[in-house]
Amino acid sequence: MITAFLPFSGNDYTQKTINELIKTGLVEKVYLLTQKEVKTKIDNCEVIKIDSLFSTNTIKSLNNHSVTKFILFLTQETLVEFGQFALERFVSVAQDCSAGLVYSDYYEIKNNLRSAHPVIDYQVGSLRDDFDFGPLLLIRTDAIMDYVKNLQTNYDFAGLYDLRLSISRSYSLIRIPEYLYSTVEVDTRKSGEKLFDYVNPKNRNVQIEMEKAVTEHLKKIGTYLEPQFEEVNDTDVQFEFEASVIIPVKNRVRTIGDAIASVLKQKTNFPFNLIVVDNYSNDGTTEVIKSFAEKDKRVVHIIPERKDLGIGGCWNEGAHSKYCGKYAVQLDSDDVYPNESTLHKIVDVFKKEKCAMVVGSYTLTDVNLIEIPPGLIDHQEWTPENGRNNALRINGLGAPRAFYTPVLREIKIPNVSYGEDYALGLAISRRYQIGRIYEPIYMCRRWEGNSDAALSVERLNANNFYKDRIRSFEVLARQRFNAMKK
Repeated sequence: MITAFLPFSGNDYTQKTINELIKTGLVEKVYLLTQKEVKTKIDNCEVIKIDSLFSTNTIKSLNNHSVTKFILFLTQETLVEFGQFALERFVSVAQDCSAGLVYSDYYEIKNNLRSAHPVIDYQVGSLRDDFDFGPLLLIRTDAIMDYVKNLQTNYDFAGLYDLRLSISRSYSLIRIPEYLYSTVEVDTRKSGEKLFDYVNPKNRNVQIEMEKAVTEHLKKIGTYLEPQFEEVNDTDVQFEFEASVIIPVKNRVRTIGDAIASVLKQKTNFPFNLIVVDNYSNDGTTEVIKSFAEKDKRVVHIIPERKDLGIGGCWNEGAHSKYCGKYAVQLDSDDVYPNESTLHKIVDVFKKEKCAMVVGSYTLTDVNLIEIPPGLIDHQEWTPENGRNNALRINGLGAPRAFYTPVLREIKIPNVSYGEDYALGLAISRRYQIGRIYEPIYMCRRWEGNSDAALSVERLNANNFYKDRIRSFEVLARQRFNAMKK
């Protein structure tokens, strides 16, 4: 039933994985995928020389060498121990559901301890190239044959990603919510350390390929948006303040003072204020805000009447208040503006480009404002021509973010504490241009108090599932948007 393909660079445990596969009685052939000469003798397998594990050429090799109905592809070089009748379960679900790709929950072995690693269901909006399927994929050979037959672009890095997108257009991708195998954990970094992998400059060539693959996919499913935008006419509305910085905060006594001070030192030729939405802090944060408000009338301290607000809900409180200016500018309570020109640069982009949203660039630092790798995060993948399409692939839009207040008030912000800014940016970009600033105008502090510093697998899954859901909403909305224009 199965032809198996395993990456190999010389590790001893590969033989154990091969033995596990052979004894199931379901595996017709095992191939080792390697980028170098194999001198070690490995029983019951053949070697295929590849250029890159995830290249288009490797996908072609899978297709050329498969002699069975299904392909089992191990995407990491790791020890795999199969659970009871695990491969039978994979094949049964694939056949019963006519699935193009099947994956499952699994166990991770770390320091000889076995822990559960659940994954999440695939959605139409699961367009991230780093979607976590786990390291084991069962793929219908017909789906790979269809992909290779209609192949138009060869990729060095995005071959597997492009294949997955292709499969999703014709088949279902099904998760089995059962722990069918165990594997040794490969990436042991905390969630906060993995967060910026996709914007690391050393990965730029990879990102360019991923963008091309997702753009072609969006065109094929009717979601792609041409670079044509509605312009904002900001002379039609009158506000007391040209700009308002909005800080939602709860229990950030250690950092809120620095954030506020960095706003008050801004130099502009227009009036601005600072709206701090204090979500019932009880650690001394409230007192810090009050001390600033008593000394400077530009500081507006809002404590909402509602007690069910997340970060997005606090943003709505600030944006819909009578104190909000024409442009609402983001600052997280952990972070600071690096100099006195940030606010002016943001408003200049609004004026020049007639856009509804502006996204800047930032420098990653520790809590003491000392730069940490990868340093500058400039989100070069957000281009004027294709940024709003590529935004459906990436997990964030950058910082600081700023909004034309009338549009912000029209769309509203989801009342959640994760992904609210991403949902808003996708919705705005459907109609409007998003202006970009590629120089650092923001200091993003990474420390143990960050909400995403060290997330559990379950919390990380919940966050990713929500963002995939937001993307699913937006895919459907853009398909409808395009259909209405015809």
